Amino acid sequence: MELVNTMQALHTPLCDMLSCKHPILLAGMGGVSRHALAAAVSRAGGFPVLGMVREPATRIRAEVKALREHISAPFAVNLIPAATDKAVLHAQVNACLQLKVPFIELFWDIDQDLIHHLKAEGVQVIHQIGNRHDAEQALEAGVDILIAQGCEAGGHIRGTTSTLALLADLTSQCPVPVVASGGIASGKGLAAALALGAQGVNLGTALLATDESNAHPHHKQRIVDAGTDDTIYTRCFYRNWHEPAPVRVLANRVTRWNHVESSTDTPVIIGQQDGQVVYLSSTDSPLADATGDIDAMAIYAGQGCGQITQVVPVQQRMTEILQEALNTLKLMERTLAIDAAAL
Repeated sequence: MELVNTMQALHTPLCDMLSCKHPILLAGMGGVSRHALAAAVSRAGGFPVLGMVREPATRIRAEVKALREHISAPFAVNLIPAATDKAVLHAQVNACLQLKVPFIELFWDIDQDLIHHLKAEGVQVIHQIGNRHDAEQALEAGVDILIAQGCEAGGHIRGTTSTLALLADLTSQCPVPVVASGGIASGKGLAAALALGAQGVNLGTALLATDESNAHPHHKQRIVDAGTDDTIYTRCFYRNWHEPAPVRVLANRVTRWNHVESSTDTPVIIGQQDGQVVYLSSTDSPLADATGDIDAMAIYAGQGCGQITQVVPVQQRMTEILQEALNTLKLMERTLAIDAAAL
């Protein structure tokens, strides 16, 4: 049995499609995935994504300009139409088109009209989904890449199926590349995703806990201190979102209290960041400049947090993940070679 070249095994057709060296995408984490993190991921060989959910068009323009000053590679801007005011979304999309952003990544409800519009304008569309129904709708609209988000993921969670089960359901018949997202923070996770037919992985928690991310140091440290069983699936963080959607976070006083306000409650201010106030139970996670009751904000974390033991530069994290993936694939090759000889 001829052993496959493990380095080639890590270079999938998706890499050529995205013009990146390694099949690792930066998750479009709102506020966290800004130009410094995106540029670091690109320099390390991954695919950069700017998390611009609900951001004004002026910030999108500034972040795209800053990113292009650091890299020349293609990138994506992440938008969430369902959670964004229509006027703001219109301005966001127009800014991306004017800036000739090559990829736009979408999430949550499938806005087929928007996908058709972006495709007509020559933009390649990536869509994160959490179930087969959403995948079918996105494919019908003509998306170029699907991100299959499992319920192990941090942040807002679209479906209830685990990452590997969702991958197995989608990859056998999907006409476009599928990327795995949720609970993956190691090379073994990358190898497992590739084994199930994914062409890459989408990393959030693992790249949030890096030097270059725009997350608050307290958020990064809580991920380092957390174990796999420490995340919570909850609807406690819903303000600034269009519906009380489930999220995965680390426990804090909000989750312990299981706080849910009524529509008549006066919003409680718990801090500030980006020049704006942060309300109790809002979907805002603490960013680098946040002040106030930091730990009462949404401390997003996927179940891969137990694999993160320190905050490191992006290059180090990605190198470690890729090396472990190669080692895992080599071990699998040796095992399969022995089994084949015994047949």
